[in-house]
Amino acid sequence: MSLLDNVINEISQERLWSRHLQLAEIGATPAGGVNRQALSREEITARQLLVQWSSPLGLIPYSDAIGNLFLRYPGKHAEAEPVLTGSHIDTQPTGGRFDGSFGVLAGLEIVEAMHGAQFKPERSIEVVAWTNEEGSRFAPGMMGSALFRGQRDLESMLKVEDLAGISVRESVEAVRAAEPNVASRSIGFPVAAYVEAHIEQGPILEMQQKIIGVVSGIQGKRVFRVTVQGEENHAGTSPRALRKDALVTSVDMLSALHIAMHDAEDIVKFTVGFLEISPNAPSVVPSSVHFSIDLRHPDSATLNALGDAIPGLCEQHRGPCTLQVKELSNDPSLEFPSVVRDVIRDVAVELDIDHMDLPSAAGHDARHLHYVCPTGMIFVPCAGGISHNEAESCKAEDLFNGARVLAGTIARLADRV
Repeated sequence: MSLLDNVINEISQERLWSRHLQLAEIGATPAGGVNRQALSREEITARQLLVQWSSPLGLIPYSDAIGNLFLRYPGKHAEAEPVLTGSHIDTQPTGGRFDGSFGVLAGLEIVEAMHGAQFKPERSIEVVAWTNEEGSRFAPGMMGSALFRGQRDLESMLKVEDLAGISVRESVEAVRAAEPNVASRSIGFPVAAYVEAHIEQGPILEMQQKIIGVVSGIQGKRVFRVTVQGEENHAGTSPRALRKDALVTSVDMLSALHIAMHDAEDIVKFTVGFLEISPNAPSVVPSSVHFSIDLRHPDSATLNALGDAIPGLCEQHRGPCTLQVKELSNDPSLEFPSVVRDVIRDVAVELDIDHMDLPSAAGHDARHLHYVCPTGMIFVPCAGGISHNEAESCKAEDLFNGARVLAGTIARLADRV
C-alpha cells in the first residue's frame, strides 16, 4: 500500500460528518438551516472553531486585510508555491449546512488524514475560508477571492456597508480583534494550484446517479443594483397623474426586463432577489426602491448582449422618477484547465467512484482563482438539487467520497515541485 493510499484510508466519514453538524450549530435557525453571514459574530465563532480543530495538526493560521483565513500545512519545500483548497463558511440568511462549509471541512479533513498518515508533501497545502462569498450581507459576493485575484480595490471594498450601516472595515477589524493569535499576511500570493470541493447546488448528479462531478467550468454572471428615486406623498390626497411613485415605476421596469430576458430554452437565468421600498408605509406613496438583478448565461456573448440592454430598458420605463443602474460585477463564462480536471478524473477512476463531467451553473470562489493558478472543482450531490435553502441536505457517504477524491487530487498536485 502506497503512502497516498494510506492518506485516503485515513479519511474519516464520521469525523467529517460530525464537524459539519458542529459547524452548523453556529448560526443555526429554527428550521434546521444556518444564518452565518460574512464577518458576523457567528462567522467569527466558526473561524475560531476551525483554528481550534487545526491546532493539534500543527497548521499555521493566517488572515489578510479582507479577512480571508488560511490554515497552512507545511510541505518539504517552504519556499515553493503552495496548493490551496477550501471554499467559504458564510451563508445566506436562510442558508443550508453544506454550501461552502463542505469545501472548507473537506480541506481540513484531508490535511488531518495526511497528518495521520505522516504524509509530508513537497509543497505546502493551505486550507482557505474565503471572505463574503455569498454577498448576502455585503455586496458584491466573492469579495475575498476577488481581492486575492487583484480584480477589486481593497479600499473600495472596505467602505462597503451592510443594511445596518456597518462597514466591511469595521467588521474585519472585529474579526482581527477576536483572533490575536492569527498572523497577518498580505492579500494575494503565488499559488501552484487550487481545487474547491462543493455541493452541486443542482440536480444533475442525483438524476444521473453519479457521486462525483468533475466541473468543466462556470457560467457567466452579471450583477446590477438599481435605484429608483421618486417622491413621498399622501396615499389619499395625491392625484395619480402627479405622483412620482417609485414602486409603480419599478414594477414597470421589472415587467419589461422579465419579458426581455425570457428565452424558450430556459438557459437565461434572470433573478431579482432583493427589493427594498422606502418609506414602506401603507399610506405613503413610495419615494424610493432599490432592487438587485442577477443575470447568468453560459455563453459570454449572450450574457454581454443581455446585460448591456438592462440600463436602457430601465431608462425607457423610469417615468417621472430618477434612475441609477450600477453594475456590481461582470464575470464571463470560463473553462477550467484540463491539467487539474484530468487529475480529479484519474483519482475518481482509481477509487472506483462513479463520476461525470458537468459545468457549474452557480458562481464560486474558484472563478477568481482560475485567473491566479490552475484551478478545478469537485462536486458532490445534494438532495433534490436544493441549496440556498434551510432544507439543503447531503448524504454523509457522498461527502466522504468527495473528500477522498479531493485528498488524492491535492496530494498529487502538492507532490509536484
